[in-house]
Amino acid sequence: METNDKPGVKKYLANKARYDSMTYKRSGKSGVLLSALSIGLWHNFGFVDDIENSRDILRTAFDLGITHFDLANNYGPPPGSAETNFGTIFKQDFKLYRDELFIATKAGYDMWSGPYGNFGSRKYLISSLDQSLKRMGLDYVDIFYHHRPDPDTPLEETMGALADIVRQGKALYAGISNYGPEDTQKAATMLKDLNVPFILNQVKYSMFDRWVEDGLLDTLDDTGLGCIAFSPLAQGMLTDRYLKGIPKNSRAGNDSIFLNADTVNTNIKKIQSLNTIAVKRGQKLSQMAIAWILRQKQVASVLVGASSSNQLKDNVKALDCLDFSEEELIIIDEIIR
Repeated sequence: METNDKPGVKKYLANKARYDSMTYKRSGKSGVLLSALSIGLWHNFGFVDDIENSRDILRTAFDLGITHFDLANNYGPPPGSAETNFGTIFKQDFKLYRDELFIATKAGYDMWSGPYGNFGSRKYLISSLDQSLKRMGLDYVDIFYHHRPDPDTPLEETMGALADIVRQGKALYAGISNYGPEDTQKAATMLKDLNVPFILNQVKYSMFDRWVEDGLLDTLDDTGLGCIAFSPLAQGMLTDRYLKGIPKNSRAGNDSIFLNADTVNTNIKKIQSLNTIAVKRGQKLSQMAIAWILRQKQVASVLVGASSSNQLKDNVKALDCLDFSEEELIIIDEIIR
């Protein structure tokens, strides 16, 4: 929503009804409620992108009741630019609403040259968050994640850094991402002993990537953690984009590092069969794929990306039909197993 504050200057005022239709889910046993859909800034928010389009997406997200904005130090391209652009947009549009937003960032992947710009050392995590806060113009983030397990740094060091970050007031909650069941259990035990609020494991989860069902969801139950799922549409396979083949301008058509033609061709019959079920439910395939993840009690939110505000609005319609019949779940399982 925009108003004319001064001639030629458009000031953003959030939709007053933004909380009326959004679904909110609790993150594990914490006090945090997350919007069932969260907006991820992995793509479409870097210096190579149109910042006005990025601004429109974020305004639309908040107007729809999406309160969780998810970033990482290396999002762009170039790395860091998504946080910088977000900081610019935040200062102009969202500063008034800071206490209504749940803002996340992460560190764990390669960010700068030398031995201290990667993985999970105390040096890297604290330095990275300090840089992220400066780029975004924030005093703190609501949650700070370790982005991936580090096979060489002791987990005690990584969790100790997260604990100190929370104690310093630079983050309200600690989180992890891409951790399996065993390391999740260990991290939860360590942070509980340190009396640090630890609430989320952010993981890849979709109909075509169900690894979290092999023990991790049970571990989250046992530890009182929530799950936030990324890549719910399997890099676009679980949309109507590939129903009739591979478009030349698509990720698979360009054989991107995230999706290639062979992967789509291997799954095309599954995609078409799933779409048939979605149509019967009165949904698009993408909407059903999001709803299918949200049916899991451990899932607090699903992270979606968007290249336009209209695409985001389309994804939010998944919340109009979240229930599945037992028959639908059986048929879906037979298709994707």
